[in-house]
Amino acid sequence: MSRLRQYFITGLLVWLPMTVTVWVLLWLVGLLDGVFGGVLTAFETMVPPLQPLASQLRHVPGLGVILVAIVILATGLFVANMFGQWAVRQWDRLMARIPVVRSIYTSVKQVSDTLFSGSGHAFSKALLIQYPRAGAWTIAFLTGQPSGEVAAHLGGDHLSVYVPTTPNPTSGFFLIVPRADVVELAMSVDEALKYVISMGVVAPPPARVPLAPPVLPEHAAAHPEP
Repeated sequence: MSRLRQYFITGLLVWLPMTVTVWVLLWLVGLLDGVFGGVLTAFETMVPPLQPLASQLRHVPGLGVILVAIVILATGLFVANMFGQWAVRQWDRLMARIPVVRSIYTSVKQVSDTLFSGSGHAFSKALLIQYPRAGAWTIAFLTGQPSGEVAAHLGGDHLSVYVPTTPNPTSGFFLIVPRADVVELAMSVDEALKYVISMGVVAPPPARVPLAPPVLPEHAAAHPEP
């Protein structure tokens, strides 16, 4: 029985990553195909003579993924020139004038601009902080530095961090912690994510360089405490 149990666990370790990977890919393909299906439905409503063609396209698996990728690339090429940037600014102004849409659109845009900006600091560092109490440590990711009214009430140097949940790192907690209480890790963000998702089973390799003190965003590092 012990040998059979060992064989079963070995086989499970082979199939489990493959199964989860296929499931995630199928979910992503289904999501994009659903978006493409909604576009086809609107297209059929506006242009009834083209319903047979739309019905044929609806049954092509994976076509939504390809077309969505093409649309995203085409949008990027369009926005890369001055006219495209002007069009995006006009679109942003239009969205900012719609009462309910304004709050959702601007919030999502600010977050996406911060996360995907090449010069931003969001998720650029893996950190170690004490949470949810002193003496208990967890992995966190640097998202920036508090500013505005929040920074005025805090006093001193603080960092904004994101603490992911396990094993789903897409949900988590936003915390503002003192800079002195944060330990910067030498591991990469990808290694830290693997560590969180595996619940500590997949440990990152030993640090290749000595740990450095916490790194602040450039604009804050230029003004150290007296």
